[in-house]
Amino acid sequence: MNSRFEQVDILLVEDSPADAELTMRALRKANLGNHLVWVKDGQEALDFLYSTGDFEGRADRRPKLVLLDLKLPKLDGIDVLRRVKRDDDKKTIPVVILTSSNEERDIVESYALGVNSYLVKPVDFQKLGEQVVAAGLYWLVANRLPN
Repeated sequence: MNSRFEQVDILLVEDSPADAELTMRALRKANLGNHLVWVKDGQEALDFLYSTGDFEGRADRRPKLVLLDLKLPKLDGIDVLRRVKRDDDKKTIPVVILTSSNEERDIVESYALGVNSYLVKPVDFQKLGEQVVAAGLYWLVANRLPN
């Protein structure tokens, strides 16, 4: 198994290559993206978190943060969130929804399922980068997680 999967601070779940590239660039510029893995759909996110599929055999190390889009192919972000937050072993992983959806029902359902934060992507790419860095600084630097 690829050693880059052994230590992961951020799991980025994003199907848009443009949004993913911008997010990764902003995090790396702020020295927060050195241990980041990008997956492109909800099923791939679960495979990573549970060491199945293409990630079978990966050491079961939890990311410090999951940045999760809602509108994903194969399995949407709400389904990923539901699965993670009902799992006693994974539910303490901070999950931040990072999506273009500003629909109240998505916000309500995400919080009902236990999301840690819900961020709506700004249209402006620079503001998106700033928002991602602010979230990364909080969840990776300021926030304290249980062992």
